[in-house]
Amino acid sequence: MGTTALIVIDMINTYDHADADLLLPAAAKVVPNVAALLKRARGSGAPVIYVNDNFGEWRSHHGELLDKALAGPHASLVDPLRPDSSSLFVVKARHSIFFETPLGYLLSQQGIDRLVLTGQVTEQCVLYSALDAHIRHLDVTVPRDAVAHIHSDLADAALRMMERNMGAHVCASDDLWK
Repeated sequence: MGTTALIVIDMINTYDHADADLLLPAAAKVVPNVAALLKRARGSGAPVIYVNDNFGEWRSHHGELLDKALAGPHASLVDPLRPDSSSLFVVKARHSIFFETPLGYLLSQQGIDRLVLTGQVTEQCVLYSALDAHIRHLDVTVPRDAVAHIHSDLADAALRMMERNMGAHVCASDDLWK
């Protein structure tokens, strides 16, 4: 039996992009749940891995992404989710957390075979990441109250697809790291 890691997708964010106005209410709603998961996962010693879009800033690193998000108008959505000194950070450029990133290698090196996917956007990055995890034979859990959406109908369909087609365990965040 391997290790379970908490994955935080694209939550270090300035929300200065298309559809941000539709995403912001859902993001605000899930931030407390993701923050609680971070606290419980860290308390249990589970690895925490942030996988975040680089927003086209090819020279930036995780500290710069965090500083820019904390200096922006939506810092209150980022501050409770700050990476700590034990957090790992992978920068991505596309939807899936695996697409041309070193995440697969990192998971293998850390003995991680189960992922709890949190963050945004449910019907985009979370869905595509769950599929890529599934085809890599990783177990996936998605806490429905710790993923943010742009379109609620598409998010509901994405969660059903993850559960039915990819064997993901979809649950409440309170069910994890009790």
